[in-house]
Amino acid sequence: MRVCVIGAGVVGVTSAYFLARQGHDVVLVDSQARPAEVSSYANGGQLSYSYVAPLAGPGVLPSVPGWLLREDSPLRFRPRLDPHQWRWCLQFALACRASVAKASTAQLLGLSYLSRDVMHTLLAQEDLDFGHLKNGKLIAYRSAALLDKARALVAYQAGHGAEQQVLDAAQTLAMEPALAAMGDKLAGAIYTPSEEAGDCRQFTEALFDRLQALGNVECVMSNPVAGLQREGRRIVAVNTREGDIGADAVVLATGIGTRALLKPLGQDVPLYPLKGYSLSVPLSDDDAVAPRISVTDYERRIVYARVGGVLRIAAMVDIGSANADIDSARVDLLKRQVHEAFPSLDLRQAIPWAGLRPATPTGKPLIGRAAAADNLWLNIGQGALGFTLACGSAALLTAQMAGLELPLDPAPFRP
Repeated sequence: MRVCVIGAGVVGVTSAYFLARQGHDVVLVDSQARPAEVSSYANGGQLSYSYVAPLAGPGVLPSVPGWLLREDSPLRFRPRLDPHQWRWCLQFALACRASVAKASTAQLLGLSYLSRDVMHTLLAQEDLDFGHLKNGKLIAYRSAALLDKARALVAYQAGHGAEQQVLDAAQTLAMEPALAAMGDKLAGAIYTPSEEAGDCRQFTEALFDRLQALGNVECVMSNPVAGLQREGRRIVAVNTREGDIGADAVVLATGIGTRALLKPLGQDVPLYPLKGYSLSVPLSDDDAVAPRISVTDYERRIVYARVGGVLRIAAMVDIGSANADIDSARVDLLKRQVHEAFPSLDLRQAIPWAGLRPATPTGKPLIGRAAAADNLWLNIGQGALGFTLACGSAALLTAQMAGLELPLDPAPFRP
């Protein structure tokens, strides 16, 4: 089968790789000159397999008014005269019900653990250099009440295979001394020893290089896709700047751009861009300031991960941003918050970045056959978990496309 995969972010490249390994002829198309140039470029770097609870949860809605009124809020909402924004926000509010959030968490854990297993198998077969670490993760809490609520989530996730420990403040500091500046404000942490980290862009580039070396793959970069040509119930061509590409099947791994490609075909999907920011802070070889374990500052929604020779710091959710332009005020706020937590960390050389996370209201990606055509497939909506879920999403998609035994129930992720 000849498959055209549109989108060379981490999800698209991973999908193309597994399709090629199954023996399909693959054409990978992207508007950028290199892979991972958009949302996969400088994301948080955490492979957070056991912490995939969606943004939509029962504790979120009561917090929103306070977040919107605070200048230092991790969430910013800009209302727009856009019916799609309001539909998405309504669906998000409905997804905050405890029963929905609980089910979504269990389903995401299943996909996440599949992704971890597939990633480990891949790394046993391919020598990919992306600063991969198996260094565990601490979710640090300032509020004792929030830490107590987290205990309940730990107990629930333990029933789905998560190995986590609840630590008090002294145990947290003993495990990660770099958190000393938070000492008197720290209630404790949730520790997950199995969590990992790495540079998403380097991973995607390394896998892309392997992809290019395969004889059944063609990578057509710097080639924007203008649309999809449909005849009856089938896509017969992908219209690009360099001409039409014919294929037996088409995969959209196009993130936020998916809606524009589906709209002329009469289909819409509940994707909305959630803007996030990151800082990449260069570290010396003998650095002793940055945390060795990946850390999430829960109240401020800031994640810290060593990736290669840098500390990657990612944070914030901006709803209603029209593009991925860097807002200097948000970056300045992030730097101030990081300085409070790690006052000895030198931020003068920090490189800021912003990207748009393609998010669904429930936090669950859309993986499977599109409604618009019988040979059109979607692998979109991983949100802030693109790196974490990429391998599992690709495995689930390619099994469906090839009619193979499915690694897990695809129903929760059906477009």
